[in-house]
This record gives sequence, C-alpha cells and structure tokens, in this order.
Amino acid sequence: MIQYYKNTEHQTIEIDKPETGSWINVTPPLKQEEFSDLADRLDIPLDFLTDSLDIDERSRFEEDDNVKLIVIKTPTENNSFNESDAYYITIPICIILTHNQIVTVNSFDNPAIKKFLTTFPNRNPEKKTMMVLKIFEKITNAYMQYLKEINQRRNLMEQRLYASNRNEELLELMRIQKSLVYFVTALKSNEMLLMKIARTGFLPLNEEEKEFLDDLIVDISQGLEMANIYTNILSSTLDAFASIISNNLNNVLKRLTSITIILSLPALVTGIYGMNVPIPYANSTHAFYIPILLSLGISVIISWYFMKKKWF
Repeated sequence: MIQYYKNTEHQTIEIDKPETGSWINVTPPLKQEEFSDLADRLDIPLDFLTDSLDIDERSRFEEDDNVKLIVIKTPTENNSFNESDAYYITIPICIILTHNQIVTVNSFDNPAIKKFLTTFPNRNPEKKTMMVLKIFEKITNAYMQYLKEINQRRNLMEQRLYASNRNEELLELMRIQKSLVYFVTALKSNEMLLMKIARTGFLPLNEEEKEFLDDLIVDISQGLEMANIYTNILSSTLDAFASIISNNLNNVLKRLTSITIILSLPALVTGIYGMNVPIPYANSTHAFYIPILLSLGISVIISWYFMKKKWF
C-alpha cells in the first residue's frame, strides 16, 4: 500500500499522487507492481524500494543518480506464533531522498513511522534532511521505550522464577535475551551508520542539523550501553539460576543416596537373619524382635550421623 502525504497550513492531507514536497510512505501489504510503478514514476532504482523486503538487510547508505538511500534498523514487536521466538525483533526501513520527495518503505508495520506521522504536521517536507533526522529520532525513541519494557519484563520474570523455579520463566528469560541480542546488533549498526553520515557529509547538514545528529548519536550510544547492561545482567542471572538448579539437584541426589543407605543396612540385617543356616538366638522366643531392634538401631545411628554431617 502506498500513501501520499502533504502538509497544508500545518495539517496533514493524504493526496492521490506524489507532488513536490510530499512524503510517500510504503507499507504492507506490498505488491511488486506497485514497486515498479512507483520506481518509474519517481525515477528511483527498483532495488532501493525492494531492499526493505530483506529482514536481514544491514544499516547502510548509498547514492545512485542523485537519489539517496538510507537503510536503518528499527525495533518492532514480534508477532510470531512460535513461543520460542524473541519478544522484539529489528527490521529494516528504507528512507529514499528523491529530487522532490522523501519516500519511506516498510516491510512490516512500523511504530516509529506511525509516531512520525502524528508529528508530520509540524514538519517541513522541503527540508528533507531534517525530515530524515526526525525519523532517526523516532526510531531511537522506539529503542529506548522497548528497552524499558524489556527491563520491566525481565524483573517480573526473575521475581516469578525466585518463587516457582519452573521452566516457563527460564524460557521467558531466554526470549528476552534473544530480543536484546537483536537490539545490540541493530544499535551497533545504526550507531556506525549515523557516525558515517556525520563524517562523510552524505547529507547536507547545517549547524543546527549537525548538532541534532550529534545528539542522536549520543542517544543511540546510550541505548546501546543500556542494551549491553541488560544483556550482561540477564546472562549473569541465567548463569546464577543454572548454578542454583545444579546445586539443588546435587542436594536431592545426596538426600536420595542417604535414604538408600539408611534403608539398605536394615535390609542387610534382616537378610542375614532370613538365611537358612544356623544363626545365634534362632531358637529364642525373642528371635523376631532381635533383627527388628538391630535394624532400627542401625537406622537411627546412620540417620544421626548424616544429620550431623548436614546431608539432610
């Protein structure tokens, strides 16, 4: 689906065809014929439009015949039905600067672009560079928001895990860890992209825009540091719980071994008295109580010894 937007007196108006100074937003569902028609109409290389279809596309920029392409990774919620997948993933968004318009191409529903649409009435589409920087800002804010949600979810799962020690909470933490891996990788790529844009002058920036870009680089660096911290905390937590589970398993095995020993010694005594050979006190009137008392005595002594050694 292709949407055309234009600002008129600080109001966003959806138009039927591209005009000078308009914003063109391409969203799912995507059709190849729409790509081809848009590429011909705006004189854009077709691969600039289709690059966003590859979910593993890296953050980068390039230029072809004065048409500039910027690919940047943005976070989104994972709508997969597989319970082992990450809660959040990162997807590429293509920002194309043509001679007269700015085009954004999304392969999935993009919350950052939706937020940008709400602030579009305050934007000036003729200042394409600032438009791009504002999209970068919304993407960075989306990372920060999702990182806070991830940290809250992590704390909740840890509290549940302390109380239950079930596998479900461990699997939830693993899904959070996968999300953080996506975020760390994407934030590193985005940071490199923005630093390269600032260094190479790919976008014509004035002083105000340079300062804004520098602030965005700082924000992305902060987000990357937060993601690394959360990843380290989560890894340490999983390692700690793995050690706790292993220690609990060792304690259970130790108790079971102790119980086996306590039960085997009385069985040995009764087995001896049950043999068909002459044994002491076999003809005594208390012959039944002798092995019983010996068994109980041995069990009590062994139990006291194990309790003293804290094997229980």
